[in-house]
Formats: sequence, C-alpha cells, structure tokens
Amino acid sequence: MKWNTLLSSKRSRISSTKNTNKKYDVRSEFEKDYHRIVGSASFRRLQDKTQVFPLDKSDFIRTRLTHSLEVSSFAHSLAETIGDDILKYHMDDNFTNKTKEDIGHILQCAGLIHDIGNPPFGHFGEEAIRTWFRDNLSKIQYKDENLASYLSLQMKEDLLNFEGNAQALRLVSKLHYLVDEHGMNLTYALLNTIIKYPVSSIEVDKHSGDIRTKKMGYNYADKDVFNDIMEETGTGGLRHPLTFILEAADDIAYCSADIEDAFVKGFLTYDMILREMEKCETIIREREKDGHPSFFYPATELKEFRKRGLKNDEENPDEYAVKNFTIRVQGFLIRCASYSFTKNYKAIMEGTYKTDLFEGTFAEGIVSSLKRFAYEEVFCSKFIYKMEIAEGVMMNFLLDKFVNAILYYEDITKQTDMDKRLIKLISSNYKRAYEVASKGKDEGERLYLRLLLVTDYICGMTDSFAKRLYQDLNGIN
Repeated sequence: MKWNTLLSSKRSRISSTKNTNKKYDVRSEFEKDYHRIVGSASFRRLQDKTQVFPLDKSDFIRTRLTHSLEVSSFAHSLAETIGDDILKYHMDDNFTNKTKEDIGHILQCAGLIHDIGNPPFGHFGEEAIRTWFRDNLSKIQYKDENLASYLSLQMKEDLLNFEGNAQALRLVSKLHYLVDEHGMNLTYALLNTIIKYPVSSIEVDKHSGDIRTKKMGYNYADKDVFNDIMEETGTGGLRHPLTFILEAADDIAYCSADIEDAFVKGFLTYDMILREMEKCETIIREREKDGHPSFFYPATELKEFRKRGLKNDEENPDEYAVKNFTIRVQGFLIRCASYSFTKNYKAIMEGTYKTDLFEGTFAEGIVSSLKRFAYEEVFCSKFIYKMEIAEGVMMNFLLDKFVNAILYYEDITKQTDMDKRLIKLISSNYKRAYEVASKGKDEGERLYLRLLLVTDYICGMTDSFAKRLYQDLNGIN
C-alpha cells in the first residue's frame, strides 16, 4: 500500500464549486471533512448516547460525544508522533511533511465519527438488535411465507451480526441525506480509516487470528461504496494503516476513561485500582528480567500521585491520584502505540500485520487488565444489568412495532391504521434513502432494505428519544 493512494481525497460526489472556491478556501479536503462532521445533526446526537452509564445526569460522566472528542484528540496526537518518527528515521521516501499533516487531519475526523453509527444504549444496544433478529427473523411471515426465505445469506447475516461500525459507514455515506444520496460525502481516505473490519458478514471469522475478520465492516446494501473505497485507496480489502492508529486511540480513551468514570460513580475505589495495577507491575518487572526495561510502573505511579495529594492537602487524595494516574496512563499508551506502529511499519503497509498496536508492548498487559477490570466490576454490576434489562425491553418493543409496520411499506392496502401511523414517525431522510436504494431491486432486496430502514431509524435515536418514544407509544407519562 502506498500513501499517495491511501490518502485519496476523492468523494462520491464531486462538488461543482470545488474549482471556483479554491482561490478563497485554502483548507485541504480533509479539513473540509472536519467541518462537515462537526456541523452535522448525527454528530450532535452523540451528546445523548451512552458511553458506559446510560441516561446519566452527571455532567462529569462521559457520553459518546465526549468520548469521540477524546478519541479524536488521541488519534491526532498519535499521528503527530508517528509522523515525526517516520520522517526522522527516513522510513518511507513517499512519506512527506504533507503526508504527516494529512494523516493528522484524517485521524482527527475519524475519531469524531468512529462511533457515529452506534444505536442508543451503547454496545448493549448493538447486542439487543442482534438478539432481536436472531430470535425473530425466522418467525416473521410475509405474504404467507417466511420472510427469511426472501433474503440472501449475506442479507440475513447482516441483520444477525448487526454492527455499529458498519452502520457508521452507512450513515455517513448514505443516510445523512442533506444534498443527495451520498450522505456527508466524505473523502475516501477518511471513510476507509473508519472501516475497522473490511469484510462482509459472511466473511467474519473471529478465530482467524487476523483482527480484520473479527466483525463485519459493511452491509450488503453498502457494498458499492465499500468496493469503490477499496479500489480508490488501493487497500484491496486489507486494513487501512490509519485504522490501526484509530483503534489504538479508541482503546486509550475508553480503557482509561472507563476506570475514571467508574471511580467517580463509586463502582471502583482507589484500593481496588491499586491492587489491579500491582498485578500489572509484577508482570512488567518479571519481563524486565529478560532484558526488556520499562519506563512505566503503574502501581508505583498511582501511589506516588496519592502521596502528592496528601502532601498538597487535597480534599480527596484518592480522587486526585486516580484522575492524575489516568492522564499518566494515557501518555504511556500513546508512547507504546506510536512505537509499535513504527516498529511494525513494513508489515502494516504490506497488510500482513494482524493484531492491535499494543500487542507485544509493555502496554499490552495494562490495556487488557483495564478492559477486564472495567468489564468485571462495572459492566457486570447489578446497576448496569438492571439498566440493560430496561433498555432491552425498550429496544425489543421498538423493533417489534416498526419491523411489523414496515413489511408492507410499499403496499398501503395491506397496512393497518397503526402501521401507517408508525411509518409516519420514521425520519423522512431515512425513507428518502430507502426510495433511492430500492429502485430497480427485486422483492427480496427491497424487504432487506426495509428492515435496514428500521435499524437506521432506531440507530439514529438518542438514549432519551428512544426512552421517550417507548413511553409515548405505551401511554406512560
């Protein structure tokens, strides 16, 4: 893979004002992407979507919006550090200062939209959609036949393996119907960067040992734009090099921030975090015996921050320690990810690198430990489970109602009065996108697109809107 093609500034639709405005608009195409994103309603809705704690009223706890801003910041920092190293050590004759500048802008944008396709209620919302289709797809009747019989294997697998990552590509490339069917009309380099898993739903292989096949990256309905992106950027179904950096930025943001938020919410204490970091430090010091010196000792750092908090008469030295430790961890992880990218540069550019950037570094144990720790102590807590049970009820109700209403969308004579009312609620943008996509398609593909119309509508909801709609439709004040 070569940077001159990887950083393609092509868009699905070429602007008619591109040449006439060039004299007055000195922004690069990737800088224009940034302004398209931050001005969009889809981006604004992230302020009311769950990161970890759904419908939380605290102004400290992160939402999808604040998480995305953090990922954007970390991704840009990684681009700066990695770009400097590639130039400093003359690792690639085709990598210039302009390349470094461009990847910074692309990754900054990618951080903003990497979660833009996620449904309400965080990752649980994704699982709720998958579960609903697994439980119901084979039971739905359409014209006295099983609906699933109308769908191809990939269409069915798209629904059974629903992915927020694939929905993000769909949203920004088609559903953001502002001018036409090309969505936000972002550059292909940016679109390729957010495709974490460049495989279809029937190519998913979680046991392949290659991170690119872990999940699906695009829907059958969006294969045209996916193929155009792959061809234009020259990735040919391989992971875009910048995707590894984006994923590292995401890991840095959420594995450290989840711990901080959980501490503030009272799920974790200073002592609990210290015990976990002591385990990590033991592993690091054991590894040092093999001649691999570290520059970061998590338990020691955490204790030092607490000592400083006590010395400075901080009102809450535990909180002081945890918050400062979080910042220190983030800096350490940025350094490790940057080192890993340059160390594995050749394999990444050849498309043969199969893991994340933390594997094989001192950060590997800390990242996995923080993820596992947050999962066991927070995501598996009674509080979260209780919230997820309520969220599941809401998601199931909305899917039940809208999927059944949408089946005869094209035949008004077979719609009940309730179906007509429910269809009226669906965003006109999504219905317009359906009309464009369904032209000339056979009945099976139109049915599939109607099912996607429902998931498009639900994924566009914020947490509060989904809850309010559920309450309104059930007559709950």
